[in-house]
Amino acid sequence: MSHTLDCLKKVFSKIDELWKNKTLLAYLLAAMLITLPFKHNIGSLTCIIFLLFSFLKAKKVDFLSSKALLLPILLYVLMFVSLIWTIETKLTIKGLQKEILLLLIPLAFCSFPKINRDDINKVIKWFSFAMVGFAMFYFLKAIIKFINSGDKGVFFYHELVTLELNAIYMAVFASLALFYFLTKKEKSIIDKAGFLILIVFIFLLSSKNIIVVDLVLIITYYSFFSTISRKTKLIILSAVIVLSISSILFIKPIRERFMIEFETMLVDSSLNKSTKEDQGPIYNISLKQAWNQDQFQQNDFFPGTAFRLFQIRIFKEMLEEENIFFTGFGLDASQNKIKEKVKEHNLYPNYGEFNFHNEYVQIFSELGIFGFLIVLSMLFVTIRSGIINKDFIHIAFAVTMIVLFLTESFLSRQRGIIFFIIFYCMFNLVNDCNEQKILK
Repeated sequence: MSHTLDCLKKVFSKIDELWKNKTLLAYLLAAMLITLPFKHNIGSLTCIIFLLFSFLKAKKVDFLSSKALLLPILLYVLMFVSLIWTIETKLTIKGLQKEILLLLIPLAFCSFPKINRDDINKVIKWFSFAMVGFAMFYFLKAIIKFINSGDKGVFFYHELVTLELNAIYMAVFASLALFYFLTKKEKSIIDKAGFLILIVFIFLLSSKNIIVVDLVLIITYYSFFSTISRKTKLIILSAVIVLSISSILFIKPIRERFMIEFETMLVDSSLNKSTKEDQGPIYNISLKQAWNQDQFQQNDFFPGTAFRLFQIRIFKEMLEEENIFFTGFGLDASQNKIKEKVKEHNLYPNYGEFNFHNEYVQIFSELGIFGFLIVLSMLFVTIRSGIINKDFIHIAFAVTMIVLFLTESFLSRQRGIIFFIIFYCMFNLVNDCNEQKILK
């Protein structure tokens, strides 16, 4: 018995030591991020362990207050208050359970011993190498599928990583890891290999927005942040641009995803070329039709941009018809209203199962103008902090989130919540301290 107690004391003593030197904290933060591609219950377990350690080890003397960390807490408070006016009480209660990390994780960060850039760099490093590992795993999985089926589609988009995981979300995770390798000053062969693997992975995932944003950010980095020679910059930038253009022009699945968006800007009701032989004709809806046409046909198809424009349009109609400007419908309470609009405009019923696919609109529709302004404030605070501190990975994260929120309701899914709030808290907490030093 005494031997067991001695062993337990040593274990707890070691845990205390690891917590004080912040090694355990870095492990727990990295674990939450690395398990994002896994099933939700694994991600939930890592979050629970992180929160338990954070609050058990919290001390009043360590408690920090940060304006940046107060914003997501305020957002959750507004979500909770929306119980007063929600039109779907059960859905709002369920949504509060899902969004609780917007409250708990910032509170946990407020209770940490002070963290510095080295601590954050460890987390980003482990996360980035893990994303390379996932990319290689999905490449191998796709090769095996291709050998068995002969279908080239297994290398692209949701087929590469599964619809449940979602190619867009995985592209976002891989994108941030990509910028770790990009900004590393002294790159080993392994670092360069990791960078190339992630570039290929992101292109195969075929998320148009992420590809364009990453390309712009890479050009920005080499134009304004990199310290390498001008000649080397030009060679790297030329290679990246040629690779990007070649991929869009010559890799059919990627080309088709870009071309269908370009076509919808110019042509109404173009024939969808991906129609299967046993289907009747399906017509692509243009941007003009998505915004103006009152009634649609069951065989009309909304490409990505047209669909998102239509979602903005029906939100505009809701604002005009419903008294939601200040309050919204309540957290997670807008879906039935979307279904009503889908039915009103005679869309194929399955479109009613999709949310707004726009975080700004999603928040405005559920929490009104005040929720919308809080989200804008969070994004403004984080990009401002990144720019002041000249922290390119922080800037890349902020820009990616600003653009991604235009096309995805990112904070409506557990993976999106965890990814956003952890990096938001890490970057802003460590850069808040640096910013204060700079301003002094």
